[in-house]
Amino acid sequence: MKNTHLKYVGITGFCLLFYSAMLLAQRGPRVLVVNAHPDDETSFPIILYKITHELKGTVDLALITDGQGGFNGSELGSVYYKLKLTDSTIGRAELPRIRKKELMEAGDIMGIRNYYFFDQPDDYYNLNPVPYVTGQNWDVPFIEKKLDQLLAAQQYDFIITMLPFAGQHGHHKTAAIMALRALKRYKGVRRPIILAGSTYKDETPETFSMLEGFPETTMKKNAPSFYLDVATHFGHGKQVSYKVIAQWVIAAYKSQGDMQENPLYKGDKETFRIFDSNGDAAIEKTTLLFDQLKKSGFSAEQ
Repeated sequence: MKNTHLKYVGITGFCLLFYSAMLLAQRGPRVLVVNAHPDDETSFPIILYKITHELKGTVDLALITDGQGGFNGSELGSVYYKLKLTDSTIGRAELPRIRKKELMEAGDIMGIRNYYFFDQPDDYYNLNPVPYVTGQNWDVPFIEKKLDQLLAAQQYDFIITMLPFAGQHGHHKTAAIMALRALKRYKGVRRPIILAGSTYKDETPETFSMLEGFPETTMKKNAPSFYLDVATHFGHGKQVSYKVIAQWVIAAYKSQGDMQENPLYKGDKETFRIFDSNGDAAIEKTTLLFDQLKKSGFSAEQ
């Protein structure tokens, strides 16, 4: 009787393992976006939409700042919310709440599953990441702990950050650096691939190789850039493209009126590049992801 029980347990365990493996093989990619501000994801909203809606994957978003610094360009948002958001005192008090709400409205469109708010101060626009990376302006141990916990618990396949080139906002650069350093600390077996995403029409910094002073931002040499064409039209009369999704996402940010005039999302291709810290298999796995994206949804009609 004892042996029969052990045999039954062994078969059951094998079946459970086999079933888990099948589920893992069939599930879509698990992605973590690490950004500095609400609305930063408008640099690459279509890949997030396609991953969640067409590949049946999951996308979580870790937001480093509280968004309080977004009061410039909020003239119409002030009317909409009936708050004088352009007043820095009022804006800094109200915008963290408002912009989180806007982010989640935009996230509903993209299919974002979970939001992780780190609430570091969105102090002012500047290009220098040093005050943030060194912990002068942000609580770096807290950020590191939260990111480490996320990576350990969620077993992501990909991490996406903004491209930390020299002309980028210092907060954006720091968010990317924090993600890269978290991945360096990661001890798990399933190591995610970290990509730098951007969408630019004519100004993609293709020559970017590394942010000076931060060797972890080095891009992988001889690795291709990966593109998601979002402007190709489909449907009746070829009148629709995935850029409609980007406009829906941008429209969620009522407090950030300047986005409607000069949106971050302004190109025809979402571009992704591989950091050098990824292993050699990263190119093959990323190629597979983009092949799946190009063959999914309305992209498959082209």
